[in-house]
Amino acid sequence: MPKRASPHPTEAELEILNVLWRRGPSTVREVHDELQVDRSTSLTTTLKLLQVMTQKGLTVRESDAYPHRYSPAVPQERTQAGLVQDLVRRAFGGSVENLVMRAVRESDLSGEELDEIQKLLRAARKEKRRV
Repeated sequence: MPKRASPHPTEAELEILNVLWRRGPSTVREVHDELQVDRSTSLTTTLKLLQVMTQKGLTVRESDAYPHRYSPAVPQERTQAGLVQDLVRRAFGGSVENLVMRAVRESDLSGEELDEIQKLLRAARKEKRRV
């Protein structure tokens, strides 16, 4: 059975999206230059990835000017939410509780981070009571 294409970005695509979320609309050269800090790839590889990402609906190409500028098609938060939902389903059997417990146990969280998590839990609990 042929493997179905994932609606989620690959690791390389996610690196490019992170550049675009951080920088805003960017040319292939600008994206490529940022990627070179952590890896060595050719400009044509970056261009091909951006073209594939545009075909997949992950990026949008502004073609009214030259050089073309690429932007993320979806906000960072929405992409992250989709990735988290996929991870919960595939790795944690659909249990958000197991994901959160693993993340807290395996992370070296600061007191401030733990306080933020507690505030988030309190707000979620309050919201559930209203519904």
